[in-house]
Amino acid sequence: MALQTSTIFSLQAPKDISLDEIDAELSQIWQSYGITGEDGGLPSATRATTFTLIVYEPEETQYLLAALGFYNGPIDGILGPQMAAALREVQKKHSLPQTGTATLETLTVLREEFAKVQRSTSGGEHPGSGILNSAASPRIADEIALRNPCRIIALFPITGEDKGVKAQVSAYCPIQKQSSRTLVCCEYITLSGTAAALERIGGMIPALLIGGLPKFLWWKATPDPNNSLFKRLAAVSNNVIVDSCNFNTPESDLLHLQELVETGVPLADLNWRRLASWQELTAEAYDSPHRRAALKEIDRVTIDYEKGNPAQALLFLGWLASRLEWQPVSYEKESGDYDITRIRFIAQEQREVEAELAGVPVADVGDIIGDLIALRLSSTNPQADCGTVICSETGGCMRMETHGGAQSAGLFQQVTSLSEQKAEALLSQQVQRWGRESLFEESLGVTANIFKLAN
Repeated sequence: MALQTSTIFSLQAPKDISLDEIDAELSQIWQSYGITGEDGGLPSATRATTFTLIVYEPEETQYLLAALGFYNGPIDGILGPQMAAALREVQKKHSLPQTGTATLETLTVLREEFAKVQRSTSGGEHPGSGILNSAASPRIADEIALRNPCRIIALFPITGEDKGVKAQVSAYCPIQKQSSRTLVCCEYITLSGTAAALERIGGMIPALLIGGLPKFLWWKATPDPNNSLFKRLAAVSNNVIVDSCNFNTPESDLLHLQELVETGVPLADLNWRRLASWQELTAEAYDSPHRRAALKEIDRVTIDYEKGNPAQALLFLGWLASRLEWQPVSYEKESGDYDITRIRFIAQEQREVEAELAGVPVADVGDIIGDLIALRLSSTNPQADCGTVICSETGGCMRMETHGGAQSAGLFQQVTSLSEQKAEALLSQQVQRWGRESLFEESLGVTANIFKLAN
């Protein structure tokens, strides 16, 4: 549900400052406001006291929306209600499908409009300079600030001439109905410039983190172990957060994740969180003693996912194989109407296990690319009671049963559609924990071993 404008109190709309003025400007915001609110005229306010979140946003949509006057919130790299509304406004204006997401057509229009403004703007200022400052009723786009008074540092690479790094600070406070006399506020620091310019000032970013509190890095690009800015920020973070549903080349990008794990980087993948219900239902299906004993009979695995990104399917298979101690021995891919991946494992007692992942074309693609549709676990042994089908919709179950194997499924379960699938909601949960996640790392390790068979 979209946030209402009236629920946000602005201590400071985005204000352009120099890099060496950031700390002083943030302090000034609070001194000007009066944190205690003792005069009774304003509610008391709490500044960032929980953690620092660094967001590396490699995609320019939010910046373009702000520069063209469609978006008035903080440039934080987070797709939330206000940004979605801004996208729909652009799409309506240019007669595009009103998806509220950054489609290629929408991004093309924004780039063209931005180029027109650049051509008509004299001087060296960014076309959007001043637009952010004129926000009459800014809203916070992410769920993080609704729950935690934190500091968000947004790193925003932009294309064009290298003119150094532009800095902005702002502070917004969601007003909670149950405690309207207390404002819990987020501080925003936005740093924008070319990738090279941001890399140059990478050494000063750790000084902007709040000492003694957890530090999170949400790296929205594909993590590159050789990227110096990434390495510098990862080294000072308690958790490095990624979302593999956005990976352009999932196989090689997941391999990069494994390389980072091997160097000790504490990784979390929001896409892994989306698998929780599938994992729980799979484990539950084999809770009873006789079905638990039948686990060793499973030798056929079929997973259907929305065509476009196999990361979820691969991570689920990696989890299953790591739990049942299957070792991958072959890997092959076949592209077409259905993207088919076949993987063969050797289980205990030298039994062969065959897995097939199918990228299924769907008419109604959701926000998350590559969501699981259905999975089937079965056995070539007709006497084994291990057949299970889990699906996200009835159609998925019907298709899975129709092209099943020698054994019919003994158990059907359905995954309820999850409202917390979106990245900003999952992120608000992820920042409640930090450190290394052994189950994710073990599953990713098996997945990486599968890819290595193709090399």
